[in-house]
Amino acid sequence: MPTVEYLNYEVLDDHGWDMYDNETFDKAADADLDDEDYGTLEVNEGEYILEAAESQGYDWPFSCRAGACANCAAIVVEGEIDMDMQQILSDEEVEDKNVRLTCIGSPDADEVRIVYNAKHLDYLQNRVI
Repeated sequence: MPTVEYLNYEVLDDHGWDMYDNETFDKAADADLDDEDYGTLEVNEGEYILEAAESQGYDWPFSCRAGACANCAAIVVEGEIDMDMQQILSDEEVEDKNVRLTCIGSPDADEVRIVYNAKHLDYLQNRVI
């Protein structure tokens, strides 16, 4: 069963941490953050990451649940996430910036690290509803 280690973008931003720094998730682990902001999720085969978060009681951002907005966007820092058909992200955002939508995204690696709540990134702002 894949494990997703997650960190809330707002916490990362508040602390001034670099999303791509290898130490960032270690810093988060040591920062005594709320479970909603940092932790791990067990995701069943074929289950969407957003569904897994909700089943554990987390209130992650989303709106459409159909891959048509950027509310549930996350940045993949390690591992890979497969997405069903999405209509909102550019090839550059998916391939170069590693943006994935958690509402239609499932882990495609045993261990995945994501920064969720990435809708606050400047280049995604215009697609949040």
